[in-house]
Amino acid sequence: MKQYVLTLSCPDRPGIVAAVSGLLAERGCNIVESQQFGDPESGTFFMRVQFAALPDTDPDGLRGAFASLVPELGLEWQLHDLAERPRVLIMVSKGGHCLNDLLFRHRSGLLDIDVVAVASNHPDLRPLTQSYGIDYHHLPAGSGGKPAQEAEILALVEHYRADLVVLARYMQILSDDFCAKLPGQIINIHHSFLPSFKGARPYHQAHARGVKVIGATAHYVTADLDEGPIIEQEVARVDHTHSPEELVAVGRDVECLALARAVRWHSEHRVLLNGDRTVVFR
Repeated sequence: MKQYVLTLSCPDRPGIVAAVSGLLAERGCNIVESQQFGDPESGTFFMRVQFAALPDTDPDGLRGAFASLVPELGLEWQLHDLAERPRVLIMVSKGGHCLNDLLFRHRSGLLDIDVVAVASNHPDLRPLTQSYGIDYHHLPAGSGGKPAQEAEILALVEHYRADLVVLARYMQILSDDFCAKLPGQIINIHHSFLPSFKGARPYHQAHARGVKVIGATAHYVTADLDEGPIIEQEVARVDHTHSPEELVAVGRDVECLALARAVRWHSEHRVLLNGDRTVVFR
């Protein structure tokens, strides 16, 4: 049996679940997992269905069947073959904790993705990356500046046929034009002190203010800096006994956890965009 995931959104109304499940039953498909949510604010219905189909099932025939529901239900939908693992390009600067965590989870089979390459504006993490047998590309800004560098990144996305770009503590601001070229295909991680403690040494600023909670946010990247739709957040409690260096260590841990979950849920097609928010079927 081949495994597929159908994700959809449409105006909420009676009969959506029945129409989808009936269509799958008619074609001999078995629903393995089904989750749905009706947003009362927007009046939008969201659904994720994982199902098994016979090996000789024609995917194009399935797509044609789902397309036939569009006029009646106003569906926006996608069909994903779970045998096709998302191809991921990771971008990083000098901090290697998130990169190392993702590479370890990838090697251990904890993330069902293919890490196709790592790109960085610094050479520092080449040995770590290559120890996992993954290509590393050093892309400094150079004389051509940010436009030329971003053109190189987009060339890597095309060359490796990357489905997702993960900013694993990539400490450069992406241009609006770059973000527009990959909507819903870039995930970033940052500490959740923003916008309280901007600039350098945020954990030292937090220590000076006596914070009690350390947090991290994983989100899709948009032209609005660090304000894209949130996928996952993680927090840890701290107290007066923590030094600034210990806060940094806690922050690294929660960043790794939040980013890994976000990448996993995206790769399993569990995240649906809902305006400036997300629906996450965990």
